[in-house]
Amino acid sequence: MPISVLLIDDHHLIREGLRRAFEREGDCHIVGEGGTVAEAIREASLLMPDVAIIDVRLPDGSGLDAIRAIRTQHPVMGLVVLTMYAGDDQLFAALEAGASAFVPKNAPAEDVILAARHAAASPRSFSAADLADAMRRRMEPRGPQLSPREKEVLQLLADGFSVSGISKQLFISESTTKTHISKVYDKLGAGNRAQALMSALKLGLLRQSTE
Repeated sequence: MPISVLLIDDHHLIREGLRRAFEREGDCHIVGEGGTVAEAIREASLLMPDVAIIDVRLPDGSGLDAIRAIRTQHPVMGLVVLTMYAGDDQLFAALEAGASAFVPKNAPAEDVILAARHAAASPRSFSAADLADAMRRRMEPRGPQLSPREKEVLQLLADGFSVSGISKQLFISESTTKTHISKVYDKLGAGNRAQALMSALKLGLLRQSTE
């Protein structure tokens, strides 16, 4: 049986281009179209397509709202997100909304068709061309990476210790302490203690005092 597809995009030219691309395929056919979140939710329930392709930016809201609503009502319907803004945040938002696939609008029409086929076959698994790289970027630690000793020095700076006091606390020379402080400042992009502590607070690098 051909894969039935619902197109939701508020730009007629985009729908027209996708419709023609799908019509050239022998295993897919368009069963309906729309241009709003409300139409997406309504047509998905009325037509029960195998796949709904939904733009993120729609006149009455976000296509991700439609994805969430449709996923709740139809757990095994394929849902493809089509978006002009294809950054990591948008990709993970689509994943969390329950989409089956994520395709940027600047991708070839063939990519949309492949996403629709994936969504029809595996509606509950997520596919995106940049998924592996996006996952790697998300897993990478953000912000400056301080060594364990630099973290100790930073915390003592926050606790009000002087260079001499830090040296005594850590049993290191004042020269070594100054070197650690200089590295902490460099990594935080700070020129002095106050700037370093402000940056560290914003980045969540300091523990809260229990006193």
